[in-house]
Amino acid sequence: MKLGPRVIKTGIAVTLALYICSVLNLESAVFAGIAAIFTIQPSIYRTWKQVWNQAQTNVLGAIFAFLGLYFLGNDPFSIGLVIIILISISLKLKMGETISLTVVTVLAIMSAPGNDWLFALNRFIVTFIGMATALLVNIFVYPPNYKKNYVNKINDIFRDFSILMKTAISDEMTEKSFKEQMEQLENDIFLLEEQFMLFDEEREKLSKLNNMDVREIVVFKQMFKSLQKGFMVLEDIDSIYFTSKPTPEENQLFDQHLEYLIKYHELFLLKYNGKIKMDSPSFEDEFMKKSELFLEEVMQSYHEDHKIQMTVIGASIYHYAFQLDRLNTLVEQYRKKSH
Repeated sequence: MKLGPRVIKTGIAVTLALYICSVLNLESAVFAGIAAIFTIQPSIYRTWKQVWNQAQTNVLGAIFAFLGLYFLGNDPFSIGLVIIILISISLKLKMGETISLTVVTVLAIMSAPGNDWLFALNRFIVTFIGMATALLVNIFVYPPNYKKNYVNKINDIFRDFSILMKTAISDEMTEKSFKEQMEQLENDIFLLEEQFMLFDEEREKLSKLNNMDVREIVVFKQMFKSLQKGFMVLEDIDSIYFTSKPTPEENQLFDQHLEYLIKYHELFLLKYNGKIKMDSPSFEDEFMKKSELFLEEVMQSYHEDHKIQMTVIGASIYHYAFQLDRLNTLVEQYRKKSH
C-alpha cells in the first residue's frame, strides 16, 4: 500500500491540531481534528480557498448557533432546526462545499452543556485551530511540486500508451488485457487533466509565489492534448478498424505509421527534457509530409475499396500527428527562449 503526500499531511495536520489544543488546554479537541480533515486539499491555493470559504460559513454557523442557544436552547429539535436553516442559507449563498464543517461547528457549539457560552466559544476556537493547522501543514510539509509531478505522470502514461499503440494493429494483446489497459489509460488521462488544472490554477492564483513560465504551461497543455488525441486513435482502432476487414498491406501501412508517430512522440518529450541537442540536425522536417502521404494513401484505398472506416481512422491518426507537430513547435520555442 502506497501512502500519498495528502494522506500523510492529513495525519500530521490532525496530530498537530490535537496537540495544540492540548497545550492550550482547550476542550473538545476532536473538533479541531475534524476541521483539519475537511480543510486539507490537493493544492495550497485550494486549501487556502477552503479555509477562506469555511471561515465565512463557520462564522455564519456560529452566529446561528449562538442565536439558537439563546432563543431555543440546545435540545435536539432546536439543533436540527438551526442546521436546516443554515444549510438552506449556505446553498442560497452558493457555499455548499463547506456545509459539512459548518454543520460540525453548529453541533460543537449548540451541544455545549447548560448553555455554557464559554464552552461554546471554546469549541468555535478549536474548529479554527484545525483549519489553520491544515493550511500551514499543506504549505510547509511536502509542498506539492506540480511541474515535476506532471512531467513524471506524462512520461508514465506515455510508456503505457506507446505499448498499446504499437500492438493495436498487430493485435498481439489478448482482448481482455487490451480492454483493461485501455480503461487504465483512460483513467490516467482523466487524472492527468485534473493535475494540469491544479497547477495551472495554482500558477494563476498564486502568481507572486509561483513564477512558472506561461510558455511552459502551454507546452504542458499540448502534452496532454497529444496524449488525449492518441487515446482517441486507439478507441477508433478498437471500435471500427477490424470491421473493415483490412488487407495485410493495409495492416502494414497503419502499423508502420503508428510506430513512426510513437517514435517522434517520444523524441519530442525527450527534447522537452533536454535530452536532445537543440543544435542537432532537424529530424522533424519531413514529419507532417510523411503523415500527409500516409493519409493520401489511405484515401486512395477508400476510392478503390470504399472502406470508409479506413478513412475515418486515417483522419484520426493525421489529427494525432498534427497535435504532435504542434507539440514539437511549442517545445522548440520554449527551449530556445529559456536558454
